Amino acid sequence: MNILIEVVGWLGSIAVIIAYLMVSFQWGNDNKKLYQVLNFFGSLCLIVNTTFHHAYPSAFVNVIWLFIALVALFNIRKVKKVRPY
Repeated sequence: MNILIEVVGWLGSIAVIIAYLMVSFQWGNDNKKLYQVLNFFGSLCLIVNTTFHHAYPSAFVNVIWLFIALVALFNIRKVKKVRPY
């Protein structure tokens, strides 16, 4: 079980780092959805890992990060319904 939790944590870390690199170096500016999906996935994985390790302040930050990604994904979807191009 511990190895699985660690793998999940590392996958989450990698996803958040890739998302941050995308923004920092303006990679794929036209793909905001991918950026938010990476943030959502990464945060979810990190919530699992940090909660398991009782690192609640980090888990809290990732819950907020996850919520931000969800709202952003919802807004992206809403805009695409209004402008289907």
